Amino acid sequence: MKIDSDRSDAATPEPLDLGARVRELRKARDWTLEQAAQQAGLARSTLSKIENGQMSPTYDALKKLAVGLQISVPQLFTPPSKGQVNGRMAVTKTGDETSKVTTTYEHALLAETLTTKKMLPYRARVRARALEDFDGWVRHDGEEFLYVLTGQVRLYTEFYEPIDLRRGESAYYDATMGHNVISVSADDATILWVTSLG
Repeated sequence: MKIDSDRSDAATPEPLDLGARVRELRKARDWTLEQAAQQAGLARSTLSKIENGQMSPTYDALKKLAVGLQISVPQLFTPPSKGQVNGRMAVTKTGDETSKVTTTYEHALLAETLTTKKMLPYRARVRARALEDFDGWVRHDGEEFLYVLTGQVRLYTEFYEPIDLRRGESAYYDATMGHNVISVSADDATILWVTSLG
């Protein structure tokens, strides 16, 4: 019987090196062996043996590893896709933004043509001049980055003292915490806001 030696094995996935995968996940978090072992509730020597392929972990150990690394057990066996390029891009020209005007802000939405974004960028003209201009705290899911483009703003947050920010200064905060921004400039200040989605 003739064996076809030209048959392509390209469709056969390479076996996953679990030890290398665990090491990769640990290093991606900048954790030492000691830190990762502590997070997973395993002995440092046990984790070292798993990473070096000197022992096969029990399912219980795999569960502990997954919990410690804050991932699911299947993700331990799923290497990240390499060389994946999506090539998505959106350009927003001056005047192409969609504006949303409220009593406190005038928002210009950016990169609107992209769907399923992981960030929501927008420029805002801050019209509010006092905390009383707001009907309570603004709060929503995700994290938020604020960068002052012109003027000066005062950032009020639920758990921190108010802070004044000038042009070129920024703040990054948990958006589930109540927050409001007012302009303390003579003119309306403008800011770039980027909100994470999910």
